[in-house]
Amino acid sequence: MICTAMSRRRLPGWKNRCVTEWVFFMHPPRDDFIATMTDAERSAFEAHAAWLRGLLAEGVLIAAGPCLGTVNTGIAIFEAPDEGTARRTVAGEPVTSGGYMRGDLRPYRLGLLRGRDCRPGGQE
Repeated sequence: MICTAMSRRRLPGWKNRCVTEWVFFMHPPRDDFIATMTDAERSAFEAHAAWLRGLLAEGVLIAAGPCLGTVNTGIAIFEAPDEGTARRTVAGEPVTSGGYMRGDLRPYRLGLLRGRDCRPGGQE
């Protein structure tokens, strides 16, 4: 993605880095959330999966999934040209907008990515 004046967001310590990746954490209301979901929560998660598939089809979603174990925090990493667009993207997420989990949006830098970045020694 190319940085433009409109998409540039200055963050402390980032100098003039263009922020185009965002991470959205979804914090569950209790431990073992996946194993103890109510029918209403399960239904919201079906809508959540459809929302993620839509972002993937649009080429916006980079990666998504839950943390396993006792604390099932969900993580979605996606692209957006600016904070306003990122906030509009997550506003449509059914689980957090429905009050089933607490959302936390943060600017993110995808530092290294398999298949994109070189390995030590300059090899891909």
